[in-house]
Amino acid sequence: MKDTVETARTANLGKFENPSTTAKGEPRATVALTHPETLWFNTGTLCNITCENCYILSSPTNDELVYITADEVSDYLDQLEARNWGVREIGFTGGEPFMNPDIIEILRRSLARGYDVLVLTNAMRPMMRKSMQDGITALIGSYGDKLTFRVSLDHWSEALHDKERGVGAYAKTLEGMAWLSAQNARMAVAGRIEWAESEEDARSGFARLFADSGFAIDASDPAQTVLFPEMDEMVEVPEVTTSCWSILNKSPDDVMCSSSRMVVKRKGADKPAVLACTLLAYDREFELGETLEEAERDVALNHPHCAKFCVLGGASCSA
Repeated sequence: MKDTVETARTANLGKFENPSTTAKGEPRATVALTHPETLWFNTGTLCNITCENCYILSSPTNDELVYITADEVSDYLDQLEARNWGVREIGFTGGEPFMNPDIIEILRRSLARGYDVLVLTNAMRPMMRKSMQDGITALIGSYGDKLTFRVSLDHWSEALHDKERGVGAYAKTLEGMAWLSAQNARMAVAGRIEWAESEEDARSGFARLFADSGFAIDASDPAQTVLFPEMDEMVEVPEVTTSCWSILNKSPDDVMCSSSRMVVKRKGADKPAVLACTLLAYDREFELGETLEEAERDVALNHPHCAKFCVLGGASCSA
């Protein structure tokens, strides 16, 4: 993955190198963990499909981040209470979380602590295995709307969704969503703003799809239909300086790393590690330590994603 990081940075040659200063010598913006709201877990980078532009390079062969276990998740839930972070939500991403054999127990333990739980899924074959269906049905029966399934649906049209995820992916995802709907699961959708249409047109397209399919998802609600900006590291972006906050009329508290951290388990590692961001799983600069206490330090916005996705794009992975 090192080659991927280095190749991507050639688009911003000379930038994003010094965590303290920009290429122009200006003080780089940093973000403090001021209001922890979400603790994310990457359940492993293995996925049942290979997407054209997966931000974390998930695939059927990428196990750079291995399956995290239920006991490892419980340890961090204990740390949350010990550190008194006040988190309201536990999020799970991948890879495809339903490929992790511990995922049902992981979700159960998180829900049993009283947290809202958000799981990101493509709603395809791994989720539709009978063992997973049985577990999901039981969790919905016990915890109801405390559990949300955010389904990756890149576009409301079959052609553009399948362009990203492969022929037939759209139909399989809609089948999974229909099953979730029949279980009275709380659903949301994550799409992409990549193609030449306005956000209004994208939301209108999703609204038609949801109405036609009978899905109880509000296409106009940014929390229920999340439309992410594209994360192309090959595009030149400006660096974020301390003066940008006033220029852009934004606060560091608006940026995702002010309210969340992510836990990953690297292949060959003895213990999981805590990262500053869900989007930067392979960049060791954003690895903050093995414990939540170590992860309480400030984060320098020293990556193109910090500028394009979070500060300029205004996006967040949390619900």
